[in-house]
Amino acid sequence: MVTAGDGAEALKKARTVLPGLVLLDLMLPEVDGLEVCKMLRRDPATAGIPIIMVTAKAAEIDRILGLELGADDYITKPFSPRELVLRVKKMLQRGPTAGEEQNTFKIRELVIDSPRHLVSWRGKQIELTATEFKLLVVLAQRRGRVQSREQLLRDVWEYNSLIDTRTVDTHMRRLREKLGPAAKYLDTVRGVGYRFVEA
Repeated sequence: MVTAGDGAEALKKARTVLPGLVLLDLMLPEVDGLEVCKMLRRDPATAGIPIIMVTAKAAEIDRILGLELGADDYITKPFSPRELVLRVKKMLQRGPTAGEEQNTFKIRELVIDSPRHLVSWRGKQIELTATEFKLLVVLAQRRGRVQSREQLLRDVWEYNSLIDTRTVDTHMRRLREKLGPAAKYLDTVRGVGYRFVEA
């Protein structure tokens, strides 16, 4: 485990060590946690590192903002150490499953390469976080079938009831923005959830 006392030090250490996961407090001196998250996501070397935000800010708008900026999860103080450990374990276990390792999807000009953790549109690579990638893979594997927000929370985040279903909506919005024209394959089924369609 590596620790940092402020945002600037956190950025420097994250880029040097390339940790398996970042626990990020929002109220950091020098550079705040939201800015650190934004900068880690912009840097190709650190863009795929899972980030769990840890903060006393419990308002919905703060959670949404954290997720919008690229956090994979968000836990508010005070929290149970056991819950934090559970979330960290779940996040670290989220590598591709044996079934996913064999899957490469080519839907016209969109290519999703699970073994290499790559997504490209018309030959141009699209940078996705670990959670965004897994969300896309799960939907592509079940293309044509509607996936409820609750189902996606279980299969992508591997949580039962620890986080709000708005987390799914926030990640879907960011995923669509990054996919650009390829976002046409992601369909919203009002009041139910999402599905991958071969438009």
